[in-house]
Amino acid sequence: MCGRFTQKTPAADLAEAFDLAEIPVDFGPRYNIAPASQVLVVPNLPGPRRALPMQWGLVPGWATDPAIGNHLANARSETAADKPSFRQALRRRRGLLLMDGFYEWQTVGKRKVPHWFTVPGGGPFAVAALWEVWAPAEDPDAQLLSTTLLTCEPNPTVAALHDRMAVILPRAHWDAWLAPGPADPATLRPLLAPWSGPLSVVRVSDYVNVAGHEGPACIEPAAGPPPQSRQPLLL
Repeated sequence: MCGRFTQKTPAADLAEAFDLAEIPVDFGPRYNIAPASQVLVVPNLPGPRRALPMQWGLVPGWATDPAIGNHLANARSETAADKPSFRQALRRRRGLLLMDGFYEWQTVGKRKVPHWFTVPGGGPFAVAALWEVWAPAEDPDAQLLSTTLLTCEPNPTVAALHDRMAVILPRAHWDAWLAPGPADPATLRPLLAPWSGPLSVVRVSDYVNVAGHEGPACIEPAAGPPPQSRQPLLL
């Protein structure tokens, strides 16, 4: 599961990196984005690309309670086409979730040790996402845009800490993923592979472990040597 990430890249730089005609200018920087937060997604809508704020945690159009989104922050790429919560969005509503780093935790004894992953140079990258439009039956105009990110098997760098990773899409796959209209999931499957490029990883301060914490302190490199698991004494 990918449960926390950063998006601190200025709007102008995001617009240039992703060829965006429109992007919210007051969005960020953010160093500890958790599910239920607002995130930036480029949806597969016709016309020039634009980034829209969406709630992280997918709320399917058929849902009666938006709280279902609390459980749908991630979708497994291997099974999304078969799941009622994701299959229509995979066919019709795909997007790029914008970020510039993500966190994973290593379990050492009773501790959860955070690590921050970035691409070399620290620039932004795109994660394969699905999106939905939901509205309560009593107020159809009160629309909620929501999203989930797709996960896959980890590459060797992430596998040292976790058995899943977000699907990072290389630029060469953006157009195919963002094609408007319905698509056959079988044709999309080859796009949803583990990231083959390099990733940088640094152990960071425990400050980020609290979802409510924000700011550059979240990505400060951890001080001191890495914690070690205590081995039981053999008597």
